[in-house]
Amino acid sequence: MEILVFKTNLINTDHINHVKPVLNLHPLIIEWNVDLHDCDKILRVVAENIPAVEVEKILYDAGYVCEALK
Repeated sequence: MEILVFKTNLINTDHINHVKPVLNLHPLIIEWNVDLHDCDKILRVVAENIPAVEVEKILYDAGYVCEALK
């Protein structure tokens, strides 16, 4: 299990609700959350062997920006 951290442009609960179904249904994602109070709107993903680029693509396909942080 690993924790991936991303900077996003998710700025409100409507944005989060837009990506919620696809993140919740992804078989490798165990849990996730977004910190809207952080200036980088941090998305934290707990997952099993999912490449960061796959999470970035999920958000990109939904119309949002997502960048893995090191």
